[in-house]
Amino acid sequence: MEFIELNGVALRFELTGKGDRTLVLIHEMGGSLESWDDVVPCFAGSRRVLRYDFRGSGLSQKARGELSVDTMADDIAALLDAGGIKGPVALAGIAVGGAIALHFAARYPARTSAVIVGSPATGVARERIPAALERLAKIEAAGMAFAVANAMQNGYAPELRGDLARFERYRARWVGNDPSSYTAVWRMLANLDMEAELTRLRCPVLVIGGSLDRVRPPALAKTTADAIPGARYIEIATGHYMSVQTPELLSDCIDEFLTSVGA
Repeated sequence: MEFIELNGVALRFELTGKGDRTLVLIHEMGGSLESWDDVVPCFAGSRRVLRYDFRGSGLSQKARGELSVDTMADDIAALLDAGGIKGPVALAGIAVGGAIALHFAARYPARTSAVIVGSPATGVARERIPAALERLAKIEAAGMAFAVANAMQNGYAPELRGDLARFERYRARWVGNDPSSYTAVWRMLANLDMEAELTRLRCPVLVIGGSLDRVRPPALAKTTADAIPGARYIEIATGHYMSVQTPELLSDCIDEFLTSVGA
């Protein structure tokens, strides 16, 4: 793992693998680059893989005040520049990481070869925002432990807890998040309106819905896919934290799609 200061923030990242093509992995809200631990080895022999803790997450600089999805996309561009990666890259993101990946594709179309998103969190229904903001205020006051039971119940279905050690490790890492940073990212999500830019995307896009995802059910993922010209949609037996819960299944989806579109 490495640390770097760029675009006004300190980020933790890792660049591994080999090959002419690069895959950028963007974790979910409350996650970190460790969310991809069991996915990275699947691509180590064929691609360079860049993963990182986006600002406010993991061991990257904590977030205060307002966050912008423009800034999140610009952080990726700065990481690519720092790593000397000039050509188009493929991006895979989970939940809010999926929104960041899609926004990068819209903001930097010449730098994007393809995008894969799992349960993409591209916005929040207006009627849900007041209750969500009330919950965020409680998280800021009481810490992540206040919300972990609900987050795991909806995001990490009991059907996916066959590897109990994996689940407990993820739960503990989730609780360890900085509450103020977590809520800053959530407020960014609440302010997102990606409807127009999704219709302008022209790169190959795969949207993955998780049949066991109770945070963003498959119907929401399908709605995102329908908004993107030419996007493919598939549904697999996984949950909201799919890179952790079913890494082999997700890796196969990513590899098959990138191979099929030559990205």
